[in-house]
Order: sequence, then structure tokens, then C-alpha cells
Amino acid sequence: MTCLGFIPGMPGGIELIILLLIILLLFGKRLPTAMFSVGKSITEFKKGMSTSIEESLDDDSEKSKSEKSSESSNS
Repeated sequence: MTCLGFIPGMPGGIELIILLLIILLLFGKRLPTAMFSVGKSITEFKKGMSTSIEESLDDDSEKSKSEKSSESSNS
């Protein structure tokens, strides 16, 4: 079993911390707005998924009701 720390070319713990600090310094002012946008996107995605699941469940229930009513009218 190999550990990621032993792969040549992979940055270690200190290097990752330094990279994160540099990224924070470069993009620090834009990070809050970017994270806010990501949060809104995730929320909208979850709302859309729940709406589409509810609609598909409603469609399935309507189809089963119409099939049952057509079977009973044929008998």
C-alpha cells in the first residue's frame, strides 16, 4: 500500500500550506464572493433535483392511475 506522501513530485505538508497561503494572498478578496456563488449554486441544484424528483413521482402516479382506470373500464 502506497501513501501519497511517498510519491515523488507530490508536495508535502509544508509545501501545501505555503501554496494555500499564496492562493489566499492572491485571491483573498474574491474568495468570499466565489464561495457565496458556489453555495447559491449548490442550493439551486438541490432545489432543482428535489423538484424534478417530485415531478417524476407525480407523473408516475398519474400514469399508474390512468392505467388502473383504463383496465377497470375495459373489464
